[in-house]
Amino acid sequence: MLIREATDKDWPAIWPFFHDIVAAGETFTYPVDLDEDLARGWWLLSEPDRTVVAVDDAGTVLGTAKMNRNHMGNGSHIASASYMVSPEYSGRGVGRALCAYTVDWASRAGYRAMQFNAVVETNVHAVRLYRSLGFEVIGTLPEGFKHPTEGYVGLHIMHKAL
Repeated sequence: MLIREATDKDWPAIWPFFHDIVAAGETFTYPVDLDEDLARGWWLLSEPDRTVVAVDDAGTVLGTAKMNRNHMGNGSHIASASYMVSPEYSGRGVGRALCAYTVDWASRAGYRAMQFNAVVETNVHAVRLYRSLGFEVIGTLPEGFKHPTEGYVGLHIMHKAL
């Protein structure tokens, strides 16, 4: 697997699984009816932020991550990231590779920590992955997320010092 900078040419491969993940309404706080043009602008970020794709030897996009400042101004020393893995490649280490890549990027870019603002507590695979890479839940917003089948569930804030 190779992780490389995403380009506009990758968007047609990203959009189908991006759309399905967002429309399911289980893991992201994006509107479930998010249209493609708005989604592209929210996901494909410009420098100093960054968006990458994980691809296999044939160039197939397996997943994607975006990395950015968590806040501006005096809070701009904390990074954040988001991840999406095509469901057909789930469980193959793509998410772990993307997360490790973003942590390394943030460290090399001089950020002091990474923070995830809204990890849905029922997304147990993501929570387990982030914890295995050194992130801790530092708080939970009770009933901060309306899950389509679980009802109101918490949103974790997760943190890792770099």
